[in-house]
Amino acid sequence: MRIGMALNYSGGFKESVAELADYEKAGLDIVFVAEAYSFDAVSQMGYIAAKTERLEIASGILPIYSRTPALLAMTAAGLDYVSDGRFTLGLGASGPQVIEGFHGVPYTAPLGRTREIIEICRQVWRRERLEYEGKHYTLPLPPGQGTGLGKPLKIINHPVRPRVPIVIAAIGPKNVELAAELAEGWEPIFYVPEKAADVWGPSLAAGRAKRQDGLGELDVIAQASLAIGDDVAGLLEFGRPMAALYIGGMGAKGRNFYNDLARRYGYEKEAEAIQELYLDGKKEEAAALVPHELLESMSLIGSDGFVRDRVAAMKESGVTTLNIAPFGATHEDRVKLIERIKEIAS
Repeated sequence: MRIGMALNYSGGFKESVAELADYEKAGLDIVFVAEAYSFDAVSQMGYIAAKTERLEIASGILPIYSRTPALLAMTAAGLDYVSDGRFTLGLGASGPQVIEGFHGVPYTAPLGRTREIIEICRQVWRRERLEYEGKHYTLPLPPGQGTGLGKPLKIINHPVRPRVPIVIAAIGPKNVELAAELAEGWEPIFYVPEKAADVWGPSLAAGRAKRQDGLGELDVIAQASLAIGDDVAGLLEFGRPMAALYIGGMGAKGRNFYNDLARRYGYEKEAEAIQELYLDGKKEEAAALVPHELLESMSLIGSDGFVRDRVAAMKESGVTTLNIAPFGATHEDRVKLIERIKEIAS
């Protein structure tokens, strides 16, 4: 089982990267860099590539709407080059609030666009002349659009690898099926191993039934906060605001994927109440309603025995990469946590 970690996109980036060398020595395998309405992730991942030697680097995620498919392919190939083949392209749809509000792009057809983007990216990496006719992307532009001067081109440089690994962040049934069919990896959020088979099992099975042999086994990347000790249970409370933000505030009623997930986990009443309060501006009250059981079941916060049991449950459910958020008062504490979870997960 690989050990990964996500970097905070809201501040302190250079300070976090300065610590990565020690995390790398402690056993960290891969680092994920998010891109919200923040600094772009690409420049930051290039910076990480220059500051590390072994550590794999992944976008977690680049939204599919904010770059053309060819630019996503070029960017991935460039990052794979400067990192000597250590890059993974994490893709996701984000949400309409960010895509339409910050980027001014219609949030349409996330499934169809994701499929076509993956096909186009792999065509670029194989250095084929780029000709593609899809429902959402046509390359070159067809007659009647643009100047009519577009022509099929292939990427000038030779990519380090003819296929850069792709991870899809997905929680909806059809998106998860798509990830299992086309991508090297799948990254859900709010992962509860005991309920994963019920919630996502049919989608994963349907996608794997169409999966090409050359893709290998699906890398399942689960996120979890990490703290080990007999007196750390109180740290679960730090997860309440984020859980409430996603379940309650990441989307309007009827268009909140995370709220839907909480309902599918069996927390229908709680999810409805959290959303009502959050959208009314009562964020603290909403956070207070996040079930303790949910926070605990998707975390690695507790005694050594508890964490070992949770890691075993993750493995049994099919998780192959643990994407942790280590709680430590100091840099040294976080290094020790990475060393311990690496030992537990091995």
